This record gives sequence, C-alpha cells and structure tokens, in this order.
Amino acid sequence: MSFVPTVAAMTEMFSRAAAPAFFLGAVAAFISLLTARMSTVVARARLLNAIPQDSDKAYMRDDIPRLKTRARLLRSGILLSLGSGLCAGLLLGTVFATGFFALQYSYGAGLLFITATLLLCGAMIRFAQDVIMDLHEFDYLE
Repeated sequence: MSFVPTVAAMTEMFSRAAAPAFFLGAVAAFISLLTARMSTVVARARLLNAIPQDSDKAYMRDDIPRLKTRARLLRSGILLSLGSGLCAGLLLGTVFATGFFALQYSYGAGLLFITATLLLCGAMIRFAQDVIMDLHEFDYLE
C-alpha cells in the first residue's frame, strides 16, 4: 500500500468529494438563514419586553409566547442543520481518508449521506413551521 496517492487517485478523490462539498455549502447557507431569522425573532421579543405594562401598546406583549415558540423551532432547526453539516464533513473526511489509503467506504458513506439528508429534512420542517408562524397581525403594528 502506497501512502502517496497518484495524481489519478487524487483526481478521483476530488471528484467524489464534489457532491458532499456542495451539500456542506448548502447546509452552511441554510444555517446562516436560520440564524438570521433567529436574530430577528430575538430582537422582536426584546422590543416587546421593553414595552411597559401600563403602556397603550402593552397588548403587543401578547405576541411574546409566539416568538418564544418560533425561537425554539429555529433553535432546533439550527441544531439539526449542524448535525447534517457534521455528517457531511465526516463524509468529506471519509472520502479523502479512504481514497488516501485505498479502502472501501461505500456503506459508511451511504449511511453518512442518508443521515445528513434526513437531518437537513428535519431542519427544513422546523423552518417551514417557523415560516407558517411568521406572519402575524402583531408583526405589522408599531
């Protein structure tokens, strides 16, 4: 077994790594989206918490439980996405490690990809739940 792969072997490793690398990039972009939405929800909750109880806008504080629910949905979506990204990163590492040592990895790679995809699907479900809750009458009141 040679520890220095040939150029052809390296080219093969890079071509195998293209799909997981794009997947990892998509997960990173999705995490960025979820994080931005989380920041908006937290900022809105802080704004509503700052309204005094005796204010004429105190009724707007009734929206805080919905914002807490949205924050929980987004947090779980971020965690699921991070798990998906971790699996994609492990898949990339597996592609290069097995290519470097000329090992077979098809079962492990398949399981990592399935796991990453399922975790990302779970995160998208959480995102969809947040989007459904997003539009609410209190969001447009100042």
